[in-house]
Amino acid sequence: MSAQWQTLVSQKLYLATQLAGLSRKQASATDREATLQGAIELALRARKLMFALVARYHQQNRATPATVEELTTLIADTPDAELLTDLARTPGSWLNHLEQLEVAQSEPPRQQKTVSEENIIAVSTAAGPDRSADGLLETLAAMKAFMTDLGERHAEW
Repeated sequence: MSAQWQTLVSQKLYLATQLAGLSRKQASATDREATLQGAIELALRARKLMFALVARYHQQNRATPATVEELTTLIADTPDAELLTDLARTPGSWLNHLEQLEVAQSEPPRQQKTVSEENIIAVSTAAGPDRSADGLLETLAAMKAFMTDLGERHAEW
């Protein structure tokens, strides 16, 4: 049964990678944004399916955790729970990046203030997550490597 879940996660990762690659080739800004948002959504779906797969590895066969917190509650005191918690907390990790993308994808864009002589103040703005196709492709590759490692570790048991 876990092989089917691995295949499903791999499929979503492959499709997300294809869309992220396509977004770099789009001439129009709208097409670039559409393919990039589609890739992000598929990556987020792959993450959720991966959480379900990890739960199944730990005999939680009906669980469909949506977050790292929900998953680690189900599989507390396991190496997988510790690893995923660390990944979620580590800036720049694939899991941390996906969590940032999910927040950015779920909020309306921030309004930018107009610049005039009266309101020019040098302030650093929050950059937000890397929404570039290259950044997403890097995250997807790391996620795929994690899936491969996860599958190999659990195949040994």
